[in-house]
Amino acid sequence: MTDLRDLAEPTTPDPDLVGVLTDLFADYRATRATPTAVVDLDRDLWQRLEQLGMTRLTGRESSGGSGGGWVDAAALLGLAAAAAAPVPLAEHDLLGGWLLEAAGLPNDGGLRTVCRPDPSGVALNVTWARDASRIVALWEDRDQWRVADVPIDRVAIEERRNLAGEPSDTVEFDLDDLENGTVVAHEIGEQFHLRGALARSAQVVGAMERVVEVVLAHVREREQFGRPIGRFQAVQHLVADIASETALARAATDAAVARAAASEWRDPGMLFAVGVAKSCVGHAASVVVRGAHQALGAIGTTLEHELHTLTRPILARRSEYGSLQDWDETLTALASSAGHDRLWTLITTGRAKPSSGQRPPHDNA
Repeated sequence: MTDLRDLAEPTTPDPDLVGVLTDLFADYRATRATPTAVVDLDRDLWQRLEQLGMTRLTGRESSGGSGGGWVDAAALLGLAAAAAAPVPLAEHDLLGGWLLEAAGLPNDGGLRTVCRPDPSGVALNVTWARDASRIVALWEDRDQWRVADVPIDRVAIEERRNLAGEPSDTVEFDLDDLENGTVVAHEIGEQFHLRGALARSAQVVGAMERVVEVVLAHVREREQFGRPIGRFQAVQHLVADIASETALARAATDAAVARAAASEWRDPGMLFAVGVAKSCVGHAASVVVRGAHQALGAIGTTLEHELHTLTRPILARRSEYGSLQDWDETLTALASSAGHDRLWTLITTGRAKPSSGQRPPHDNA
């Protein structure tokens, strides 16, 4: 079991990697076209990331991946989200690529997304489905979990978009394709939702940190009544709320990432750690988005301004892989199961009573 007290020295991403990615996404932000309400896959950016080995950062080197870990991957997700980069990094690598490796299936190139179809073979809100060459499906077949790598021409897609304007389609599978999928260990099915939730947390935190930068720049430059609006106490309180909520969300997410990296996702306290991250991120999202648009006023609602490219994905992603209410209820159940005499143990190790049997919340993401 990984004790949070053993992680006093937080694991940090490779500085050279962060430097390369920071430059890449700064260049992307400076040269991209004017944002619009509709967001499509940026294939040029995807190709640049592919050439750098970033699209399969956590894949095994033996299968063509870069052999990176969750700490580096979380940094990549955060920096990409801060640049509002429309690329399926989490879906293609951290989820889809991982499922293929777990199932012993080949990953022979092509863009992939991932989903969990329902018993009838329908999956809702499948991000980037229309742009993928194959869809990795994790299907609960009675008492077994199966992974199927399905070509895009074998599924029916109803094109939809999420709150961020990104492709978020409804996909219908042929049940034969799902039933012929490879059986994987039960823990893979349980772990998938946790991995997805933590990936979304890392993305939202990265976007919120960029929002803080945008807000700070605006309140320093925008003048009213002869001085920058950042000198007014009411605005200072607004900015302080945004920054403090973002910092809390970052701390919770980093703690969960560190636990995942240290234990290779085997720590039984991962449900609690991811739940705390998802809860802190979800509650922070409301404060950050509301406060940022209050601080920027009308300019922040225009298509030309960067702010909406950050705040809309924040609101869309905070509800994926379990809504805020779902995760709050999960944490409440864990705390109730622990009892007052084991709350500190729950906080420091993530463990409630061994028999709690709590499972992560499930949605169609």
